[in-house]
Amino acid sequence: MASSACRLSHGSFCLLVLLAASAAALGAAGSSSHVQLSAQSLLPAAESSCSKPQEQQHGAGTGMRMPVVHHHGPCSPLAGKRGKAAPSHTEILAADQRRVEYIHRRVSETTGRAARPKRGAAPPVHLRPGSPSSEFASAFHATPSANLPASSGEALDTGNYVVTIGLGTPASHQTVVFDTGSDTTWVQCQPCVAHCYRQKETLFSPAKSSTYANISCSSTDCTDLDVSGCDGANCLYGVQYGDGSYTIGFYARDTLTLAHDAVRAFRFGCGEKNSGLFGRAAGLMGLGRGKSSVTVQAYGKYGGVFSYCLPAAPSGTTGFLDLGPGAAAASANARRTPMLTDKGPTFYYVGMTGIKVGGHVLAIPESVFSGAGALVDSGTVITRLPPSAYAPLRSAFAKAMDALGYKKAPAFSILDTCYDLTGYQGSIALPAVSLVFGGGACLDVDASGILYVADVSQVCLAFAPNDDDTEVAIVGNTQQKTYAVLYDLGKKVVGFAPGAC
Repeated sequence: MASSACRLSHGSFCLLVLLAASAAALGAAGSSSHVQLSAQSLLPAAESSCSKPQEQQHGAGTGMRMPVVHHHGPCSPLAGKRGKAAPSHTEILAADQRRVEYIHRRVSETTGRAARPKRGAAPPVHLRPGSPSSEFASAFHATPSANLPASSGEALDTGNYVVTIGLGTPASHQTVVFDTGSDTTWVQCQPCVAHCYRQKETLFSPAKSSTYANISCSSTDCTDLDVSGCDGANCLYGVQYGDGSYTIGFYARDTLTLAHDAVRAFRFGCGEKNSGLFGRAAGLMGLGRGKSSVTVQAYGKYGGVFSYCLPAAPSGTTGFLDLGPGAAAASANARRTPMLTDKGPTFYYVGMTGIKVGGHVLAIPESVFSGAGALVDSGTVITRLPPSAYAPLRSAFAKAMDALGYKKAPAFSILDTCYDLTGYQGSIALPAVSLVFGGGACLDVDASGILYVADVSQVCLAFAPNDDDTEVAIVGNTQQKTYAVLYDLGKKVVGFAPGAC
């Protein structure tokens, strides 16, 4: 469905192309009130081959393109017959909830908002002498106990997308999760002082790179980190996650290779003590707005511009990650909304102003969105909304689905509006869902991003409520599918271009 500028006014209600099984209920084709989803997409994917696009350069001075694949899809470099089984839907959604709680906690810490304690949330994690990382513990803030930021390590092994980068000279290929909600890039490094989790590719070896160098402990690059310390004259970084996973090591510089481009003296974490639920990825590439992110470090080369497209299905399809002005050119049809850089660091804040279901604007006061704020995140799976916005969405969607005659199913995990679509063939009509942003930008959610398929008998609306209206809304990656999502730090805009992959 083509994206269009959205105004918060009630448009005419159009009839739609009818699902064969519901022919009596629906009418003419070309509707803006409904979208069509292939029934085949609800079924478990069969073994499929993968035809990856080649890495591309957009042209002199315009940037480059890298393939993006789902962590557990057949196109992933991490896939293999001997690899660990993909996480279950229950595990994916549980990890997604932990990531959301981490984002809410970070937002409250960096914006001065008071965070409401979560029932059952993990307490802050401390490194103490005698722990697996005791050699480094005293270095953090020169104290015997370092309070490290908590987040969800397991989320790296669930509903996320990966790209392959090169590090060092000659380049060592490493497949990493890319994350707009993180700044610091890190990979596992040899030698592992005590332990490294099992990854698919060979660990990065600083000794084999002619351009590797540790960063000085006295450098401002070291003190810019959220958590830093010293081992002699060398800078240390450390991140420990809420489930006990952690990465600790030297903060270093080396050549980062992105497709055919080289970013010299790139700063990253060289993790020599890593443990936890990271899957088989080599680490993480941070695409946030902080000083240590790829976005900021490579600003001189790419102008603070990048975009990505996440494929509609993980099986047999690939998306892309573009960096540089070419990303903006390739997203020329993107509908843009201001990037609210004064809301806090790292995250990409935007102004959500409304929601449409079936072409109709829901009666949600704009103050509901302005009070909570909103951000776009590549690593969150399910979009989170303030309860006062989610309730009207759920009600309108359920009413439209009832009119189409779909059978209800029990709730699944965090998803409370589910349907049994067993036996349907051809295409399935769904109420159109659109997210409206400041400046008139509209994300008309692709049919593949409206529902989360736990099973064909339990297909759920892929949105969930936050605990209260003060918590920031998060536009998750399910709703971003098939769109080129554009981020431009220089122009301070975020954009959505439909049908990009």
